[in-house]
Amino acid sequence: MNSRKAILISGAAVAGAGLLCAGTTAAVVYGWMARRKARRLAGKVVLITGASRGLGLAMAEEFGRRGAKLVLTARDPWELERARQSLVEREAVENAEQVLVIPADLRQADEARKMVERATAHFGRVDVLVNNAGVITVGPVENQRVEDFHEVMESNFFSGVHCTLAVLPQMLKRRGGTIVNIASIGGKVAVPHMLPYTASKFATVGFSEGLHAELRAKGVHVLTVCPGLMRTGSHLSAQFSGDAAREYRWFSLAANLPGISTSAASAARRIVRAVVRGETEIAITPQAIAMARLGSVAPEVVGLAMSLVNRVLPAPVAEKKGLQRGAEVRGLEVAPVESIGDAAARRYNQT
Repeated sequence: MNSRKAILISGAAVAGAGLLCAGTTAAVVYGWMARRKARRLAGKVVLITGASRGLGLAMAEEFGRRGAKLVLTARDPWELERARQSLVEREAVENAEQVLVIPADLRQADEARKMVERATAHFGRVDVLVNNAGVITVGPVENQRVEDFHEVMESNFFSGVHCTLAVLPQMLKRRGGTIVNIASIGGKVAVPHMLPYTASKFATVGFSEGLHAELRAKGVHVLTVCPGLMRTGSHLSAQFSGDAAREYRWFSLAANLPGISTSAASAARRIVRAVVRGETEIAITPQAIAMARLGSVAPEVVGLAMSLVNRVLPAPVAEKKGLQRGAEVRGLEVAPVESIGDAAARRYNQT
């Protein structure tokens, strides 16, 4: 009996040691593979539009930490310089020479072409293009003007088209490169009180999926990104119509409430991992993943849910006023969430 117990104990010990050894080996292999994948970006040239603040700046930091050379572009030259300095101060890049900033209005095809030419002349090529530039408008359709639709489509959709067409020839010639299109869960599900934004993101999703279909066999990787709500500080830069103060209140609450929104850093890490892994389409946040899937299989249910959401949002106002930035109409925020949003805005150059 004692000898049998000894054999059992010895066997359990051997099995335990084997499992421990296997677990350690798996951890070592996983770590080695993760480091190897991370090194795939070392020395790569990553061009990010809308990179002076928000998610664009968060992605620049993540790409920079993985050894990429960065090209940051946006309309405001001063914001771009602040973004470059913040990357250096946070040691996301080794030095300022690793970051090229190019002010450009990407709504203009000629400026997008010249920007890509300058980036290519400086670093020799563009390996990854991230189409992130855009604006957010919030308000009921009754208070949206036709010029608001044009502005959002030019900023959110055509800026990406212009940059893609400018960089595509060199990628096709090399039979290599990655194009990342930052869409939104609003490009999968129509979100009330964000109609110009939603229309532009539906267009972006269609453009991105079509690019993937045409370019995959030609060696160019296309990634469609559909994030949910993120804490990027964008609530201060978003533009509001109708009852602007109340519209700002619900948007800032949703955009900054933990559990509903995710951090910009977390979203940036997920996007960069998808680039390294060669993924085709990702959604970010559990809510966005669920809504994207439900929207495909049960559009009537999602449509009903969105109409119910619309009922609790602010009513339109009689007078059609111009758009107002969030920073101009704030004042009705919930205090704890306000501090979270302000912290994100400071970190990602939104103030």
